[in-house]
Formats: sequence, C-alpha cells, structure tokens
Amino acid sequence: MSTPALSALAPANDQTFENVWDELVWRGLVHVSTDQEALRAVLGGDPITYYCGFDPTAPSLHLGNLVQLLLLRRLQLAGHKPLGLVGGSTGLIGDPRPTAERTLNTRETVQEWVEKLRVQVERYLNFEGENAARLVNNLDWTAPLSAIDFLREIGKHYRVGTMLKKDAVSARLNSEAGISYTEFSYQILQGLDYLELFRQYDCVLQTGGSDQWGNLTSGVDLIHRVEGASVHAIGTPLITNSDGTKFGKSEGNAIWLDAEMCSPYRMYQFWLNTDDADVVDRLKVFTFLTRGEIEEYARLVEAEPFRRAAQKRLAAEVVTTVHGLDAATAVAAASEALFGKGDLTTLDPRVLRSALEELPHTEASIETTVVQALVDTELVASLSEARRAIAQGGVSMDGARVEDEGALITGALPGRVSVLRRGKKTLAGVFVTA
Repeated sequence: MSTPALSALAPANDQTFENVWDELVWRGLVHVSTDQEALRAVLGGDPITYYCGFDPTAPSLHLGNLVQLLLLRRLQLAGHKPLGLVGGSTGLIGDPRPTAERTLNTRETVQEWVEKLRVQVERYLNFEGENAARLVNNLDWTAPLSAIDFLREIGKHYRVGTMLKKDAVSARLNSEAGISYTEFSYQILQGLDYLELFRQYDCVLQTGGSDQWGNLTSGVDLIHRVEGASVHAIGTPLITNSDGTKFGKSEGNAIWLDAEMCSPYRMYQFWLNTDDADVVDRLKVFTFLTRGEIEEYARLVEAEPFRRAAQKRLAAEVVTTVHGLDAATAVAAASEALFGKGDLTTLDPRVLRSALEELPHTEASIETTVVQALVDTELVASLSEARRAIAQGGVSMDGARVEDEGALITGALPGRVSVLRRGKKTLAGVFVTA
C-alpha cells in the first residue's frame, strides 16, 4: 500500500516534547477531552490503538479533515497504532447538520466515495512496522445487524433524555427543520463504531472535531456501560480565522484535498493569503515544523511581515504534504513567475494553466487583439479604456510591455497561453484555441 504523502511528513515528532500530549496541547489541538491527566499518562506510556472516522458525504476530504489526518499521523509518529475509519454505513445516514436535514445519497454514490476517501486517508499513515496503521469500514459490522438486534443490543443502552442534550440534536430540535429519527440515531451508530473497535483492536482513543463531541462521547459512554471500561476522546478546535469567519470551507468554495476539485495552485494561494494574525497558529496545526522553527517564524512575522516568510513556508509545507514535493515546487514557481519574480516560459504547462484558471481568463484565437482580450477578461471595461492603458504603458503580455494597440495575442507560453497584466498586480489568462 503506497503512502506518497509520507515523504513530506517528519520522521519523528518534535523531540523538545517528552510526551506527545504536551505537543498536542502546545499546537492548540485539544479543545475538549476526557480526563486530561489520564490521557497524558496513556499517551506517554505503551503504544495504544486509536481511531478517527471520516464519512463519505462528498467525493473528497477537505482542510477540516486534514486536521484529523495530521493528528492521526502525529500520534503514529509517537509510537501509537492508528485506525482510519471510512464510514460506509454512517455515510449512508450523515451526522446532523445544525440547520437542515441532509439529502441522502444513493448506496452506489456512497460506495464510490468510500473508495475515494480510503485512498486519501491512507496517504497520511504508515502501514508498515510495529505500529502499522489499519483501514476499516463500519459497514462491515453494521450491515449484518438486523433492526431488532440493533435495538436490543445497542439501543437499550441509550437514554433519550441524554441524546436530546447533544449539541447537534438540540440545535436541530430548536430549528424549523426539526430532526428525523434517521439523523437522531447517528450518535448511536458512531457509539457502536467505537465499541466494535474496542472489542476488535483494543482501541481506547477516538479523535474528532469539537463539533462532534456528542458523537465522540456516545462511544465513550457506551463502552463504559457495556464493557465496564474507561476509554478516551479528544475534540480538536474548529479552525476559524482571527476575524471569526469560517475557515477553508466557504459555501461552494471549499479547499478540497482532491487535486481535481481544488488545484495545488489554488491551495497554495489559499495558504499564501493567510493573515499575519493566523499564520503561526496554522503552522502549529498544519505542519510538522518544530517548536523552535515555528517560534522563529513568529519572530519574523513581527519583525518583517512584508516578507511573508511564514506564509510562504506554510503554503509550501501543506501543499507538499497533500500533493507532493514536485507539485509544491511547481506551484511556488508559478506563483513567483506570475507576479514578476520568475520566468514564465519555464513553467510546467499544466501548472500554468491551472494557475490561470484561478484568475480572470478567456479563450481566444491568435487573431484576437490584446485590446479585445483585455475587455474579454474584464481587466478593463471598454475598448477605449484598453487603448488608453496600452498608451500609458500599463499593459504587458507574457512579461513584456505592450506598446502597439494593434498587438495580437501570441499564446507563446507553455500550453499555448498568454498572461496579461494591467498595472503591477492585476492579471488575467488567455487560452489560445486556434
């Protein structure tokens, strides 16, 4: 089983921490948890088995899931044994959203997405050695259960009053949409997962986002009632920007881990645009840089914010982790070249095209004038404005100033494209079709 992302991840955790629990706390990865002293002792002792689940509610994971994937990896680097769960059964249900019922996907769609997510999850784990990872699918133990067996063996351990108090459920009960029994039962299914993994693999820790805390504790409570055992859970904080806005998954504009859904260039630019107030925290959560390295970047943010050294390192590290070193190198070169600090003619055609697709762009023939292309890409509002911009020396194509208002689009860059620039920072792409 290949793990192409592992070369981008540190070979060991930060050695300045004696216990990986202390590192998780320093990185801001613990928002809520079961008993902290017990967790610190468990994580500092003999290897344990732990897990995190990922539901196939989309064909790709996103940056919120990346927090959990990297947490799985950090704990594995500390010597513990990860289980990556892809929810073939819970994905057929979907955990309750705060505002409205989910649309149920077909079994065929869910199965297709299970396979896509399985491939993504395995990229972040090592499947060799004494603490080799395993991938599991909860459909394997839920599909054989009859409704009667589920109610008798699992449902009897749940109290409706307790279930109603879970944040996700209470939010829905107080909304106009209400909540169906299908989504209401989701927390039981997740509790069953933890119980099954405890029984099969002696799994004693589950991680997840803090918005999943009610589902995480569902399993903790179920195992205590059924097996009389104490197990653990960690809820990571929901990542938000310093201004309080949602991070990485705005409506219709999510930063997906699948390169077909979000290009490496777009991901690189996303991280490059991180606010100074957020970048150090992002380095802690999304990279394997050591405490000393991150503290040095914090100093640079204060002393030389205009260099954006922390943002560049953050972008390079995350894109390398998700897409590999070659992709990160290529998109960094494209970013530099597009903004005047590199040679456009040396760029990989695919990377250049994907970068231009993130900018205003148009298709054109080689008989199209630069004047017309400026209008078509909306760099200017009219032909007359385009001519004035050229006359004033404010337009360039492929890095060279355009001096003739009759100049034609050349498509001379790799992949038969041209880059138009108006002023210093306003760019657009032109894809030559004939």
